[in-house]
Amino acid sequence: MMHKILIFMAMLALSAGMPSRASSEAFTTEDIMFGFEQTVFGLEHRSWGWRPYLVKKFTTPVRFYIHNLARRDRTATVRRFVREIDRRVSGLSATVVRQPADANFEIYVVDRKQYKPVVRTDIYKNPKAKVPGRCLVRVISGRNGIKRSAAVIVSDEGEFLFQRCLVEEVLQGLGPMNDNHKLVHSVFNDSSRHNRFTVFDQIILNMLYDPRIKPGMSVKQTQDFLLQIARDARRRVR
Repeated sequence: MMHKILIFMAMLALSAGMPSRASSEAFTTEDIMFGFEQTVFGLEHRSWGWRPYLVKKFTTPVRFYIHNLARRDRTATVRRFVREIDRRVSGLSATVVRQPADANFEIYVVDRKQYKPVVRTDIYKNPKAKVPGRCLVRVISGRNGIKRSAAVIVSDEGEFLFQRCLVEEVLQGLGPMNDNHKLVHSVFNDSSRHNRFTVFDQIILNMLYDPRIKPGMSVKQTQDFLLQIARDARRRVR
């Protein structure tokens, strides 16, 4: 979308339902490798001028700032999820900061009527921009990794949608930008009923933030050691 700085978007089409959980015994290491390749080397929604099939990840600590613009204060819930990410993903440091100027990942929690104005004003900086999706994340990345991310999460259309948007958009803002309908154990599947940070997705994020995986790598460049990374990540996530 831009020349040397790449902009990524992911949108959500969701249906209501209750969360489901899966243990690591429910899928194979081959399933995990397939999930990693499908989510990391691709993009749910593409645009011109973009090379999607490369690793995207933060190489510096992820500093979140929470803009709670919704009537209901969701700050505590978002903070808990950031702490969960920090606790469950080895190789990634995630904290919440007090000032937006200190952040490299901003989360906007909005009511539906605020969604389009916030996306246009705070995300795209364009009052006429087309606003897709029910929630979204925008990622700006270069050769040395993700520079900034910003997610917009809708608060007032039910707990399932809020939790689902929060988990998927924030996780996609960390690098796994693609969805696939075959990933039955993952939130990276718009037809799944997950709205939690599943064990399957924890393993994918642990693989991505393994130091052997570098920003800008292609599928081919990871082939020789991806199986070992998957096994190592699976041992870490219980």
